[in-house]
Amino acid sequence: MKYIASIDQGTTSTRCIIFDKKGNIVSVGQKEHKQIFPKPGWVEHDSEEIWKNTLEVIANCRIKKNISVKEIAACGITNQRETTVVWNKRTGKPYYNALVWQDTRVGKRVDELEKEIGSNWFREHTGLPLATYFSGLKLQWILENVEGVREDAELGNAIFGNMDTFLVWHLTGGVNGGKHLTDVTNASRTQLMNIKSMRWDQEILEKLNIPEKMLPAIEPSSKIYGNITSEAMQGVPLAGILGDQQAALVGQTCFQPGTAKNTYGTGCFMLMNTGTEAVPSKYGLLTTVAYQFEGQAVHYALEGSVAIAGALVQWLRDNLGLIKTSVEVQQLAESVEDNGGAYVVPAFSGLYAPYWKNNARGVIAGLTRYVNKGHIARAVLEATAYQTKDVLEAMEKDSHIQIKSLRVDGGMTVNELLMQFQSDMLNVPVIRPTMIETTALGAAYAAGIAVGYWKNFDDLIENWGVDKEWTPKMDAEVRARYYRGWKKAIERSMDWEDGD
Repeated sequence: MKYIASIDQGTTSTRCIIFDKKGNIVSVGQKEHKQIFPKPGWVEHDSEEIWKNTLEVIANCRIKKNISVKEIAACGITNQRETTVVWNKRTGKPYYNALVWQDTRVGKRVDELEKEIGSNWFREHTGLPLATYFSGLKLQWILENVEGVREDAELGNAIFGNMDTFLVWHLTGGVNGGKHLTDVTNASRTQLMNIKSMRWDQEILEKLNIPEKMLPAIEPSSKIYGNITSEAMQGVPLAGILGDQQAALVGQTCFQPGTAKNTYGTGCFMLMNTGTEAVPSKYGLLTTVAYQFEGQAVHYALEGSVAIAGALVQWLRDNLGLIKTSVEVQQLAESVEDNGGAYVVPAFSGLYAPYWKNNARGVIAGLTRYVNKGHIARAVLEATAYQTKDVLEAMEKDSHIQIKSLRVDGGMTVNELLMQFQSDMLNVPVIRPTMIETTALGAAYAAGIAVGYWKNFDDLIENWGVDKEWTPKMDAEVRARYYRGWKKAIERSMDWEDGD
């Protein structure tokens, strides 16, 4: 067996990547799917389109390099977390589009629960504050607003999952005995699992009126769950599942408590391994499951989630038309010396960590006649670095650990201007590994360990290497002035939505 396959089901596209033993990419297949915006704040995906794309990218990935099924030792899955699907287990058909993690339609329900029970109660049970972000309230919305779902759920025919569960069910047989399961990392993002017991929380299910029979079985992140029955990879063991950010933590080999990584994708997500202890956050972070390898204890992480990072560059391209391709943003930003006093706060679906303000909305602040499109492009890139600084400061306060360097990955790390500015704002080195596709790699590692392709964590750590390191060059006074401006802009974005 030469290779490990990884299915990376992301927010904007689905990919299949095949890796070798050194963690190098052998082949890639990728296909984008539609982003559906039926109303302001509503974000949906067609889960059937995603399933078809998954089969297509697996086939393309294998065909490109003429890789036979027999050469693949195992397959792992990593996925956009919190994106919620309910489908009929007899027909395999979804009742409604998948509600994407960015969707804010449950905002009023969040406010009601905040008044009734309070965020802290949910945080104690699940490690998560009340927010529109997580799957539980999205599932409740589908049960209450989509015809026939509640009746079918009570009969045991309507079943729920994040995208990992939906794909696993289809890959392992679908209507013919497909396995209905998830892993501990994805379960920890539903706001329905108890963070200490690793079981579905009965009190929460009762409060939200969610039938437990809809929910998948909770399994470790690395384990042989069964064999794939779909023709594209028939007979290959499906052996790893990790939510995308936890997968990146594993791909970056952050196995020691205190090690942290930041992924720059559609959103921006920083995770710090806290070991086998769930550290409650006092500073607006999430307590989440990092990973669990079969036969080992659950490992936890602190997470800071930023909703909009790379998506802001897409907005600059698609909505404003200031650039034709995402890569042009660096060139445009480099046409000016600084941001010209302009700040962009991308609170398109509220502010996530560490603020958790559902009623915030995006603003461009500090505009004068001097500001041009170059300044706006620069402010767009800087927004990601400022949001990361907000999260890192909260993480250091919660963990009592000062981060000495930050490991980075994801598509935006190719932007050298952003990476240098990030190092300047954090005042620590920023390290990009040789392999920046750490999300897919993490799922491959989980699957490979389960089948003995890699023996242990030491094998994985050996694969990690540094591609580039950025060190801080900014004067402390300048850093402080920039950050003060950001904090003022954040204040202007808050309390914009008033419920009308």
